[in-house]
Amino acid sequence: MNKRHAGLSALMSLVLLAGCSEVNQFLGNEESVDYKSAVTQRGEPLSIPPDLTQANSDPRYRAPASGSTTYSQFQQQGQAQATAPKTSNVLPGRQDMRVERDGDLRWLVVERPPEEIFPRLVDFWTENGFTVASNNPAAGLIETDWAENRAKIPESWLRQALGAVLESAWDSGEREKFRTRVERVDGHTEVYVSHRQMLEKRVGADGGQVQWQNGQEDPGLNAAMLARMMVYLGSDVDNARKLVQQAEASPQKPAVQEDVRTQGTSLLVAESFDRAWRRVGVALDGGGFAVDDRDRSTGDYFVRYVDTDTGEQNEQPGFFSRLFSGDKKAEAPQYRIHLAGAGEQTTVTVLDANGTRDNSATAQRLLSVLKDKM
Repeated sequence: MNKRHAGLSALMSLVLLAGCSEVNQFLGNEESVDYKSAVTQRGEPLSIPPDLTQANSDPRYRAPASGSTTYSQFQQQGQAQATAPKTSNVLPGRQDMRVERDGDLRWLVVERPPEEIFPRLVDFWTENGFTVASNNPAAGLIETDWAENRAKIPESWLRQALGAVLESAWDSGEREKFRTRVERVDGHTEVYVSHRQMLEKRVGADGGQVQWQNGQEDPGLNAAMLARMMVYLGSDVDNARKLVQQAEASPQKPAVQEDVRTQGTSLLVAESFDRAWRRVGVALDGGGFAVDDRDRSTGDYFVRYVDTDTGEQNEQPGFFSRLFSGDKKAEAPQYRIHLAGAGEQTTVTVLDANGTRDNSATAQRLLSVLKDKM
């Protein structure tokens, strides 16, 4: 059962969730999406993986409680839409959105300024069971804390019998955190969604120990969240379905190769600047880099990156805490990821904080991480 968010009309909240479930079903995700943040309303940890850094619980972004609701229940509750009050926190029906697609990547294009869209998207995440861990309007970035999709916990007679009394005793063994990037492009706003996943794995001879390891990003889940955003921003379910159907997919990903030169390491992307800019931005999101700012006119992303000792992928507890933690931001040096386009090819290089070409081993490893994400 999904507890109703404070400050919203209870009935309209259920209708909204019903619409979101229909969109998810269309996108191939038939299970309900029911996230619960790993930080409670009082800032107390639930079952957050021990090596994942917890965000400060700013009261403005504390997540509401949440339970699970089946799709059939959503359908039944949705029948009340005709008689429901017309007041809600969702904008009236709009026709100023479209979905574009490039391979597995989908993004939302909205004919409204970022200043209007950005605060609405912050509200979207909190009202969908997440705690917002970072909110940077200047960089156009919103990142949630780690959260669990409670809908992935199998139903059983025991769980149903005990209900909410021992609800915390069940765990899906998965955590996700989402990043939303908002960009102003040619008079409109583009919205990108990416996520990182951690999976619980039992280790040891008797399976008595737990390790949290990296999972694979699911493009379908990103698309499902985009669809939910569309409904939240004012699109009806039928229009959202139509927009996703109309999104054309590019058959191939760009060709990315590591080109080691005497001047240092660079990435050559066999795409125009516009497409390469988009790909690098998504790779930075997926890699969890701390992005301070960006300047499309000069082709620069301003990021912070803490290198490991060897450059090898580290799966030990505390890896994300050390490498991508907001608490470590002050200790992480700033770099500029610089893109220079020439026709259908774009070169990606690393500059230091002063704008000088960085040829260090750290710069090479930074580009290697980007390459893996692209």
